[in-house]
Amino acid sequence: MAIELKLSRTSRVYRPSEAVEGKIIVKSNSSISHYGIRLNVNGSVNLQVRGGPLGAVESLYGVVKPIPIVRNKTVEVKPSGTISSGTTEIPFSVILRKQGEENLEKFYETFHGANISIQYLLTVDIMRGYLHRSLSSTVEFIVESDKGDLLERPISPEVILFYITQDTQRHPLLPELKSGGFRVTGRMTTECVITDAISGELTVEASAVPIGSIDILLFCVESILLGERIATKTSLIQTTQIADGDVCRNMTLPIYVILPRLLTCPTIFAGPFSIEFKVSIVINFQSKLSKLHSKSDPGTPRLWSAMETLPLELVRAK
Repeated sequence: MAIELKLSRTSRVYRPSEAVEGKIIVKSNSSISHYGIRLNVNGSVNLQVRGGPLGAVESLYGVVKPIPIVRNKTVEVKPSGTISSGTTEIPFSVILRKQGEENLEKFYETFHGANISIQYLLTVDIMRGYLHRSLSSTVEFIVESDKGDLLERPISPEVILFYITQDTQRHPLLPELKSGGFRVTGRMTTECVITDAISGELTVEASAVPIGSIDILLFCVESILLGERIATKTSLIQTTQIADGDVCRNMTLPIYVILPRLLTCPTIFAGPFSIEFKVSIVINFQSKLSKLHSKSDPGTPRLWSAMETLPLELVRAK
């Protein structure tokens, strides 16, 4: 005997004012009786702090409780009855937020991070009484903001000009980089619609040392309020290489970075938590030392690299 939840949309993307629709598929070799078929919708912001010195601080305040968004919203799909043998498909429809209905919390968009997870689950239960174990199945669906809550698409995105030289670096550099010098200039969007790509351009104006590669690193910064302290976790979620090998001087290189859907969401500043993003331009120079440490963390400043980090605000627009 098997039970499956199949949503009407293959993308599994819904908005709070829309109905989540689909089918409950039951496969059984014989007919079964039940005491009702129910759907439960749950949505929450799950917070946790993994390891590090803040683990001791967390123990003083207990486990970080999830923030409920939708709590046990129950819909009866069928009253008690019998399901015949073979394959049975039972349609269902449930609206996440009815007009005029008050919710426990704002509908944040689905997000899966290192310490913060915003998740929406749909669970079906076939109640079979005390002598039989209930049948259940759970599926996750993705929530995006209602169109009425979206911002108007900006006419032109916010752009920041940047330059990278040996004097802008706060970490130690190889002697040949300090003495020879380098200069990289460019521009990049720092306010980006989440369905669009991060765009910009970059020019290597001068470099005494040959360049090995140029990468664009996308970071997520998750912050959780723990009593009077804030636990912050910065995670590298994507690396995009825009140049491999030495680059022609004074040639403009395009920057185009597509955002990963489940690892990003509109920037959030809530009371107990926040989700922010930033982007780093990393210039790796050719050196013998870099070959010996080829597997080092790309987000960590190194003797043979230069970097510039810019804030990135993600929004969803019409």
